[in-house]
Amino acid sequence: MIDFQNVTKRFGTQTVLDGVSFRIHPGERVGIVGPNGAGKSTLAALLTGDISPDGGEIQVAKKLRMGFLRQQLRPDQVSESLLEYAENAVPRLAEIEHEISEFEAALAAGHAPAEPGHAGDCCLEAGADTAEPARTPLTQAERERALKRLGELQTEFEHEGGYDLRHRAQAILCGLGFSPEVFKKPFRAFSGGWQMRAELTRALLTRPDILILDEPTNYLDVPAVEWLRSYLEAFTGTLLLIAHDRYLLDSLTKVTLEVAGARVTRYQGNYDYYIRERRQRHDNLLAAKENLDRKREQLERFVDRFKATASKASQAQSKQKQLDKMEEITLPEEIIHPPHIRLPEPPHCGAEIIRAENVGVSYDGHRWVLKDVDFRLERGEKAALIGMNGMGKTTLLRVLGGHMNPTAGKRGLGHQVLCGYFSQDFTETMDASRTVFGTARQAAPDMPEKQLRATLGSFRFSGDAVEKTVSVLSGGEKSRLALLRLLVRPANFLILDEPTSHLDIASREVLERALREYAGTLLIVSHDIEFVRKTATTIFFLDEKGLTRYYGDYDYFRAKHAAGQAGTDSPKDAGDAEPARAEVRKEQKREEAQRRNELYKKRKPLEDEVARCEKLIATLEAEQTDITEKLYCSTEALDFPALNRRLADIQAQIQTTTASWEKSAMELEKLLGENG
Repeated sequence: MIDFQNVTKRFGTQTVLDGVSFRIHPGERVGIVGPNGAGKSTLAALLTGDISPDGGEIQVAKKLRMGFLRQQLRPDQVSESLLEYAENAVPRLAEIEHEISEFEAALAAGHAPAEPGHAGDCCLEAGADTAEPARTPLTQAERERALKRLGELQTEFEHEGGYDLRHRAQAILCGLGFSPEVFKKPFRAFSGGWQMRAELTRALLTRPDILILDEPTNYLDVPAVEWLRSYLEAFTGTLLLIAHDRYLLDSLTKVTLEVAGARVTRYQGNYDYYIRERRQRHDNLLAAKENLDRKREQLERFVDRFKATASKASQAQSKQKQLDKMEEITLPEEIIHPPHIRLPEPPHCGAEIIRAENVGVSYDGHRWVLKDVDFRLERGEKAALIGMNGMGKTTLLRVLGGHMNPTAGKRGLGHQVLCGYFSQDFTETMDASRTVFGTARQAAPDMPEKQLRATLGSFRFSGDAVEKTVSVLSGGEKSRLALLRLLVRPANFLILDEPTSHLDIASREVLERALREYAGTLLIVSHDIEFVRKTATTIFFLDEKGLTRYYGDYDYFRAKHAAGQAGTDSPKDAGDAEPARAEVRKEQKREEAQRRNELYKKRKPLEDEVARCEKLIATLEAEQTDITEKLYCSTEALDFPALNRRLADIQAQIQTTTASWEKSAMELEKLLGENG
């Protein structure tokens, strides 16, 4: 159980948390939401003990293991390989393994093991005259104590997951997008995004009782987000998820904590429930406040009118006492939604928007980033491109947007198609000396000023903010302005590469609505699954096999892809049935990784049960043989009734255990057959 009691936390003059109290029960799955800077990460840091409260008390049940995904890493202090760094998430396992080795070596040598914490004390510097001190041979009692301790260590090692640690580490790393070929690569050699994936692996690998994830999807692509969702669905501990990812919040959480205005409010439901309930609570409080204000106004009028009238003085005093006892109703911070975005009407164009045939891209002339890619979109289609990082999604968008020439194949736009392309480096093309309003005006010179300012407001630029120069904007503000500059231009084909990266949830929802209403053609890449679900009606999936089209929304794609059935979806032509790519397709390592963890959790109990039954049957059959030999061969006086009863018990137990073995073995065989 986690219990915050009247907790306060300040940073300088800013009060981030002001006397907050809430409780999280064991096994609850909690989403923590709120505006940026409201104190969500502070809440997590208080819980992990990284910082201390200025007031109040935090109680956490003792002896609970806590896993925490931290956003700040120090890769310069890490010397291990990727796999070693992941495995070292549980330092206690290395300690236990070292102790086990010492006990085994000592018992084999017949002397007492070294005292814990003094391993290696007997080793001397080179050239020293003193030899290793002789150790007294083990007595029988000491040997029994050593064997008992060794058994305890082995049990603890198994309980802590030591025997399958490497397998679990490899499975999680693969699930999060690493290929086995990079497991031995130094951790510090990876980019920041991939290091965060490794840090997420460590948090999951600890098998914690309490798992705290702070924005875990920031550096994940869609397949990795889906794998993480599947993994966390099977997690049985207490989950605290800090995220702007609505898909994970709705899929995984059952309780929502809102951190806003230095307060924490608990909602007994997922994010979707929280939004509905918050609005309902706000409306109810607003109505109650209006009623209270009317009653207060009536009482104040009565008191003011009759307090000087002798015949009404006592009544006026009574009304004044009512006024003094009336409590104030404080409304929570209102949910502020940006104004609606209305995109310009797209110019007319032909039925076919774009076609790419046998496109290939190679940067060095040897390794192909893309090869033999066919792509086609028709007017009005809204598509999303999905794939793991490194598959070439951004490269393909650059080719389709006309910002890169393919090494092989060709790309062509349809009749009168005007393409608008948004990329992550689009911010660098803006004039740093121009104001926010001037940049927007340059992009849409014919748009009425009122409409232009409303559009700026929808992207969080209002008041004096529109007079800022581009040079003083933050990275997120520049990205939002670059996206706005693109969207206000009349275009009939929009290509958007990660347009939601620096948008909060409310702004993402406004953009979703605008793109759904957009009459033109759309192609997006986004790791925000909910954004993809709300905007795309067809999905292109890019992997090692090429580009495959799914004629349906994200949920359709997910169901089809999970079942391994592309149906008539075609990587070559959007209108044709999928041709056979090859007689034998190499099974994808990524798909194996996504299934491996779930398969292991289903397979391990069955394997354990089969092994238990086989061991028990062997023991029972050996005892049965021994009793039978005694009955027929022994010349000693025997208790025949007791032996016969035991034989009957053994036969019944063998029959029951054999039935259990057959059941588990058949389930295991079926499971392995279904999963190849």
